[in-house]
Amino acid sequence: MQSRRHTPETEEHGIDLAPMLDFVLNLLIFFIITTSFIKESGITVFKPSALTAENRESGNILIAIRENGEVWMDRRQVDIREIRTMIERLHIERPDDTVVVVADKESHAGVVADVMDEVRQGGIKDVSIAADPGGEG
Repeated sequence: MQSRRHTPETEEHGIDLAPMLDFVLNLLIFFIITTSFIKESGITVFKPSALTAENRESGNILIAIRENGEVWMDRRQVDIREIRTMIERLHIERPDDTVVVVADKESHAGVVADVMDEVRQGGIKDVSIAADPGGEG
């Protein structure tokens, strides 16, 4: 008679990570979808002060104008003629975007007007000019 040896099955004791990985992946997808990406200008300017300035939700796209007339968008210096095509591309991707022009208080009004015209011709009609609320500036 042959004797049968009984060998215990090897069981792995541990935590099943698959549900946790599914949960983390769902969170990642949720945060990617709900995140509002802001196109920053990339420079710091000294904004003028205005007594009637209002606090608003900041725009999705920031365009900065320096005192010497340089225009900055998306952390790089751009030519005024490039703004319309960049705005058109961004407007197609996300049609609800708004633009805030952050002009230095020493910048020329003509440059600010040209930038605002290019933005509007690019398809975004909601264009604001940033100012610090408060007194004399």
